[in-house]
Amino acid sequence: MYFYIVLALQGYCIYHCYTNRNNYYWIFAIIFLPVVGSLIYLFMNVIQKQDIDKVQQGLTAVINPSKKIIDLEKRFKFAASFENQVALADAYLEAEHFEKAIENYEASLKDVFKEDFYVISKLQEAYYFSSQFDKAKVYAERIKDHPKFKKSRASFLYALTLEKEGNIDEAEKRLMAFDAPYARYQERLELGKFLIRNAKTSEARELLHEIVTESEGMSKTSFRQNRVLIRKAKELLASGF
Repeated sequence: MYFYIVLALQGYCIYHCYTNRNNYYWIFAIIFLPVVGSLIYLFMNVIQKQDIDKVQQGLTAVINPSKKIIDLEKRFKFAASFENQVALADAYLEAEHFEKAIENYEASLKDVFKEDFYVISKLQEAYYFSSQFDKAKVYAERIKDHPKFKKSRASFLYALTLEKEGNIDEAEKRLMAFDAPYARYQERLELGKFLIRNAKTSEARELLHEIVTESEGMSKTSFRQNRVLIRKAKELLASGF
């Protein structure tokens, strides 16, 4: 079994090296050092390259955020498909061009896509962050009975919308659905803030303590991913409310 795994690994690496026209010396390394050579090749030319590409894409978006939108506008002009229009709307939303995002999301809700869960949830999000809470609520209520809604970002924003209109009990009920240990730190931090805003300080303190305590047993990767949220939880506890 081990022999076949190594052989498959070598085959993949040699194929990848050949099709990507990487330096020929890698083939010798893969053949004469089957395991070590293949693993080094994977790290240097497959895994690491993918990570670098992701970083480069992220940097391009930060340095020139309009480039992504321009490219997607051209793509949509060339082919006015549902997928291209939604991708363009997503880019507008990411750039906080809320009105353009709303325009494109609404235009895409037609024919077989008129009840598309993803698009309606993104419309709700665009209306929420443009402070049009009444419309955000309307779109949330169109999908609130959908199976995907209960623990979605749409449900989270719906709860915050309900709080803004004074429906505190229903908002808390929906936010509590996100309170699960070792998960959903963004939502749980916001739940803590919600509890503080609504004079439930003991519950808030207990929740924030849980987040901080959980962080002490996290893996390095998980801690790195959530360190900003953990720091904010610690700052809230230190503030004494």
